[in-house]
Amino acid sequence: MSKVFDFGGDSDFCPGGFLYQNPKEAGLFLPLGSHVDVYFPPRKRSRISAPFVVSGVAKQQPSIEILPDECLFEVFRRLPGGHERSACACVSKRWLMLLSSIYRDEICTTVTTHFVEPENRSESQKADEFAQPKEKGEFDCPNGIKPEDEEFQEADSHGYLSRCLEGKKASDVRLAAISVGTASRGGLGKLSIRGNTSTSRLTDLGLKAISRGCPSLGVLSLWNLSSVGDEGLSAIATGCHSLEKLDLCHCPAITDKGLIAIAMNCPNLTSVTIESCLNIGNGSLQALGRTCPNLKCITIKNCPLVGDQGIASLFSSAGHTITKANFQALNISDVSLAVIGHYGSAMVDLALGGLHGVNERGFWVMGKGQGLHKLKSLSIASCRGVSDVGLEALGNGCPNLKVFGLQKCPLVSDNGVVSFAKAAGSLQSLRLEDCHRITQFGVLGILANCGGKLKAFALTNCLGIRDIDFEFPLTTSCWSLRSLTIRNCPGLGDVGLGMLGRLCPGLTHVDLTGLQGITDSGILPLVQRSGVDLVKVNLSGCVNLTDNLVAEITKLHGGTLEILNLDGCRCITDVSLKAIARNCSLLSELDVSQCRITDSGIAILAGAEQLFLRVLSVAGCSLVSDKSLPFLALVGKSLVGLNIQHCCGISCGTVNQLLEHLWRCDILS
Repeated sequence: MSKVFDFGGDSDFCPGGFLYQNPKEAGLFLPLGSHVDVYFPPRKRSRISAPFVVSGVAKQQPSIEILPDECLFEVFRRLPGGHERSACACVSKRWLMLLSSIYRDEICTTVTTHFVEPENRSESQKADEFAQPKEKGEFDCPNGIKPEDEEFQEADSHGYLSRCLEGKKASDVRLAAISVGTASRGGLGKLSIRGNTSTSRLTDLGLKAISRGCPSLGVLSLWNLSSVGDEGLSAIATGCHSLEKLDLCHCPAITDKGLIAIAMNCPNLTSVTIESCLNIGNGSLQALGRTCPNLKCITIKNCPLVGDQGIASLFSSAGHTITKANFQALNISDVSLAVIGHYGSAMVDLALGGLHGVNERGFWVMGKGQGLHKLKSLSIASCRGVSDVGLEALGNGCPNLKVFGLQKCPLVSDNGVVSFAKAAGSLQSLRLEDCHRITQFGVLGILANCGGKLKAFALTNCLGIRDIDFEFPLTTSCWSLRSLTIRNCPGLGDVGLGMLGRLCPGLTHVDLTGLQGITDSGILPLVQRSGVDLVKVNLSGCVNLTDNLVAEITKLHGGTLEILNLDGCRCITDVSLKAIARNCSLLSELDVSQCRITDSGIAILAGAEQLFLRVLSVAGCSLVSDKSLPFLALVGKSLVGLNIQHCCGISCGTVNQLLEHLWRCDILS
């Protein structure tokens, strides 16, 4: 009978082989006497389908899988190093999830192991083991995911690892693998997860794994994740006290509870961005202001539950530390702007957009609050309450303002922008977009009253600017202005542009995109001046310009010109390319798309010895054909970008040859 049952004694009485004198779970013990308890651990049903042997039953191979999770947990936390834990995580998903459930402080670091090589191993066995891969990430994983996945290995400037998961790659299993694999390699410093509508394999369980294995996490970004809620964010707050930056976008399951936990447990938090999180409201802002002494940057967009109470509480508590704020599409009123203007003593950068509940009084009070003396950059967009009175108050209340942008504010007129330019004496950059009540009088008034410090001026889609033939007293010139941008202002013609040219003799960057009403005579005053040379010229969409203007530009400024854009200038021919090849020695970017350029023009560029273009665009030039292949190949020796899209004269064979010869160059075809 002993052969049939192969009974070996006490060690085979119970395959688990555990005897506990002080049991923890009484329900798992079977009493055999007054002093004896035997523990029967849960066992898997055998997967071995060996044939029945009458003379002797085949032995079942012992497996560690019969151990319960509690026992495996104790084994895993006693592994000597991260390399061994990574190897174990590759065995199965069960082992991976168990390893990811271990906190760093639960790992036994005092255990040392001594390996004694058995004497009965052959030399071939030793050689085979020595040849096995020993480096990190070289284990064959049944899960298909390695704990140290090479796909995401990247170290940031602080030496911590950075991971970015997108779409289907964002799952609990992958986060568990990252947690285990990075724990022994400096820790995870930055984690970015970008989900989509099909992201369903990521839950709070994945963030819990990160919180256990990555206590050094400093940056966390969660985008478009509907399955992650307060429980996961609270776990991050509990395990990652070094968190400095938090970015939440389109996370509807996260409420004030999760963000309050972050605020109370992460004192090093410096930057918070909340966008389109419909369940985050005033309570979160109150907690951030009260418990985050290092908070410097705050961005809140499209959060309907955020109101005056949250903004007021945030700035009354942390206004002395917040240096950058961006508030868009919030249900706030004049009260919030009054609090910002009074308590924002450390504010350097402020952006306001889509605040439909704020009236004229709010901007006026914010300027009169005398708390924005350090403000250097201010941007206001789609705020119907901005008026001339409020704009003048902001100019007086922000004496150190250097950058100002105004977009889609229909109540602002010439009087407001001119008064603002007079009051803001330190202004260096001014951008006006979709402000249709501003006319040519306002533009000339800004340039004449900017205080001599304005360096960049941009007008975009301002339909109120039209040519007016009048005598403007040019008592002073705006010598400080270096960059002039006028885009898509169809009313501006040669007269208005000529006045701007005489008023701004120091331009180096000129962008006149989409001005279809101007001709060569309107731009020549901007070009024909002494003392300053042009560096960047963008004349895209100016359909009436000719080769004479290009020849004049290259003749006067060819030694300094670096970027020239003539896209859509239909009157430009090979004559302009000849002038460019002869006069331009520093030109790096040239765009002659949709021009009357031919193969001869490309040949002229190829023959210019002093010309070393980096980017060339001839898109839409129907007169360029396969004959330009050798010339494009010659020009392409210095190119990093070539655009030949919609060139119907260039065949697929020519494109393939260019791709073969210019393999360093990005070719758009």
